Amino acid sequence: MPDSPTDQHPTPGGHPAFAPRPWGMDENVFCLLLHLSPLTPGLSFIMTLVMWLTQKDQNPRIDAHGRVVLNWLISMVIYLIVSALLVFVIIGIFTFFATVICNLVFMIIGAVKASKGETWVYPLSIPFLGRPDAGYGSDLYATPHADGP
Repeated sequence: MPDSPTDQHPTPGGHPAFAPRPWGMDENVFCLLLHLSPLTPGLSFIMTLVMWLTQKDQNPRIDAHGRVVLNWLISMVIYLIVSALLVFVIIGIFTFFATVICNLVFMIIGAVKASKGETWVYPLSIPFLGRPDAGYGSDLYATPHADGP
């Protein structure tokens, strides 16, 4: 018997099934924490990697969120290295702070969207681990188009 209605997750066929809860918590909460895991002092990349690797095969949503966060973390390290090299021509100071601010803003937006069951791909991230699969309910890469007259 499930503890609460959140223990039931729809399967691709549309029927509720009893799915294992990632680390004993609700799926949306786990995805929210996955986006906020880079804030863990000293363990940011490792914590995110462990969370993703332990659950990516059990849940496609967690796999997508983990790819999004890890792609951003790797991209951010590259941006910070480039910023460090550009410090000698002054612009690196600005790009460093811009990267740090983007990191905080992206993590917060990603966490809020994850808590609502949505997946948000961080802008400016390079897809080192591939793009997350959008086949489970939301089109992550849809571009708005106008059906003009």
